Amino acid sequence: MSTPSLIDVRSPFERHPPVAAGVVAQPLPNRPRVACFAVQAEADPGILPRVLALFAKRSLVPERWAGHRSLHDDTELTIDLQVSGLDCEQTDYIARCLEQIPGVVAVLTAEKAAEL
Repeated sequence: MSTPSLIDVRSPFERHPPVAAGVVAQPLPNRPRVACFAVQAEADPGILPRVLALFAKRSLVPERWAGHRSLHDDTELTIDLQVSGLDCEQTDYIARCLEQIPGVVAVLTAEKAAEL
């Protein structure tokens, strides 16, 4: 029997244990859920404020966020955000809203248990 390959789903500023392919990690009991968003977009000066505005107009302040240009292509921007206090439906809705921002190419979501 072969062992499933591991996928490293860590953000550049937050290190988590790898998760086996096809396995959904569950938050630990009694620990708040943190929604993680990875936004890939064109490197346009207006993208970052538009992304942050989606959270601000919902009175949400990300726990962490980081943005950087691609090392291989100066025309691409990656923004990683972590937001607590969202349920699955809210996370999915915000991801769909992020996808509608002109210049956003892709949005990935994940969740983790809040750090103590």
